[in-house]
This record gives sequence, structure tokens and C-alpha cells, in this order.
Amino acid sequence: MATEPAATRTAEREAFYAEIGASNLAPLWERLHGLVTAEPVTPCLPAIWHYREVRPHLMRAGGLISAEEATRRVLILENPGLQGQTAITHSLFAGLQLILPGEVAPAHRHTQSALRFIIEGNGAYTAVDGERTAMRPGDFVITPSWTWHDHGNETAEPMVWLDGLDIPIVRLLDASFAEPGEADMQAVTRPEGDNTARFSNNLMPVDWRPAVKTSPVFNYPYDRSRQSLEVLSRNDDPDPCHGHKLRYISPASGDYAMPTIAAFIQLLPAGFATRPYRSTDGTVFVVVEGSGESRVGEQLLRWEPHDIFVVPSWTPVSHQAESEAVLFSYSDRPVQEKLGLYRERRGNA
Repeated sequence: MATEPAATRTAEREAFYAEIGASNLAPLWERLHGLVTAEPVTPCLPAIWHYREVRPHLMRAGGLISAEEATRRVLILENPGLQGQTAITHSLFAGLQLILPGEVAPAHRHTQSALRFIIEGNGAYTAVDGERTAMRPGDFVITPSWTWHDHGNETAEPMVWLDGLDIPIVRLLDASFAEPGEADMQAVTRPEGDNTARFSNNLMPVDWRPAVKTSPVFNYPYDRSRQSLEVLSRNDDPDPCHGHKLRYISPASGDYAMPTIAAFIQLLPAGFATRPYRSTDGTVFVVVEGSGESRVGEQLLRWEPHDIFVVPSWTPVSHQAESEAVLFSYSDRPVQEKLGLYRERRGNA
């Protein structure tokens, strides 16, 4: 379909199209080539947000509006090809959230699933369904769909993290629900560490059965992830396209940690250059450690710690690490795989 020639336009046909338009009808043959394409076509563009440039704006926002008044004090990372759509890719949201010392982001819940990747600060908390967890740089924290959650900062320093949500997916399906909490902070019903003891040590309660598809673990600490990458780098050669790359999983199923969002972490040895790679899942990257550059399509993006960049669907990407580097990333791969849509291509083929 995508490679067939378009039908010739004539005055008679144009008049017919105008006539049926009044009945909310349209000719598929006039639109088919834009709908069924030979390869993915996306308006998303490669883009990078340098944290050293974004941070002053974020701190200024902290002086303009409180976390309570804003509900969530977040600066949206909006893809330049999707202006006004509140999205970093067609399927994903990204934003930087700031919690200042002494502040609380009020409790609420919503059908959208969320991840938090901690950028700056040490020791502020997020609470999920009655349990708090302290957050530290590099931690990957999950807020499952329709769970009560609030955030608070009882430290003396600002706390910043990247919010990644499946807002565009839920919007596409017209399935959004949200509800505010009765109080700014939900009641703490389990001590911190309870979740880790139950599910993070290759153990789980004997009669536990998952009620949802999201991982029962809601904080994946960076020190554990970094240790795994370090062991991997000592024992294996780096993958030509990824370096040393791991995906976060649910211990209950071995599947992705979230049903709609995949999360990954990878180590690039100093001086290592990956071969070109492309996949159908547009991907958001966060630089955790190190410096280097990534060629995304025709653009060369230079990065350093805390920078965030996006690789659109089916756009070739290759990374070059100047120093040893660690990258966190997330995408909509679980959705694509379950629908049988996911594809990848390694190298220049």
C-alpha cells in the first residue's frame, strides 16, 4: 500500500470529496500513504536538554510557585517536533520535578504510571500506598497506576528528579482518571524498607499473588545497579551497539518493571564507541555518569552528567564515551512488544 502511486486528483473527484465531507466521510485512498508507511514516520525530533542550562529555570520556578500550589512543580521537557502536546515522544511524557526543603507535593493518584529517576539531592522521600522510600541520585523509583503517592523533602537541599509517565498512551485510550488525597501526606502504614525485605532479595511472601502487572519493588537503588554493571564490565566484552546494558525487571514475573514503560541502564567504557542502532521505541536517555556524545540521525549531541536527550523512533543512534559513562533510559517497548510491533536494526544495514 505504502509504495503504490497515489490516485490522480481531478475536479470531479475533488467535488465528490467536498460533498462527502459534509457527511463526515473521507476517501481512504487519499490518506492511505500517510497512514500505512513503508517505515516509521514521526514528527519527533532528536533533542537534548543540558541540565546546567535547565537548572536555573527550575530553581526560579521554585521561587514563583510552591509545590503544594502547583500540585507537582514540574518543567515539561517537550519535544520540539511536538510543541503543545506535552510529550517528549508520541507515547511518553518527561519533566523535571523540584521539591525544596520542607515542601510536600500533595498526595493523589491517577491511572497514568510514573517513574522517577533521581537527578539531584539526597534523602527526600516518595510515599507509595503507605510506605516511604528515601531517594538518592541514580535511583529508579516506580509509582504504579492508581496508587496513592506524595513526595516530601525533609533535607536541607533541593531535590530534583526526572518524571517519566505514559500520559500520551493513556490519553490515546481516553482512560485517564485522577483523584486527590484527603490530606497532603498519606498515612504511613509500613516502615521504610518493608517493600525491599519482601521482594528485593530474590524472595517474596509465600502466598503473595500480584494484583497488578507493575513490579512489587518500587525503588531500584543506584548502588545495586551500578555494582551489577561493574561486574558485567569485568566479565564480558561490551555489546557492539549497547556497551554493557541491563533492563529493570519485576521479580514477580521477569517481565519489564512497568507494563507500559521499559527502563534500562547501560555502561559505556571510556573511549568506547557503539555501532549504529535503531529501534521502533522512541527512547529518553539520562546521563548518570561521564561525558561523551551521541549521534542521533544527523545531529551530534554532546552530553555530561544530568543531561537528558531523546532518540525518536527508528532514528539511528550511536554513542561515544569520552570517560566511563552510565546512561539510564526509558521507552514504550513493553507496549510495542505485546502488540507485536517492536523492531530493531543493528549496524548500518
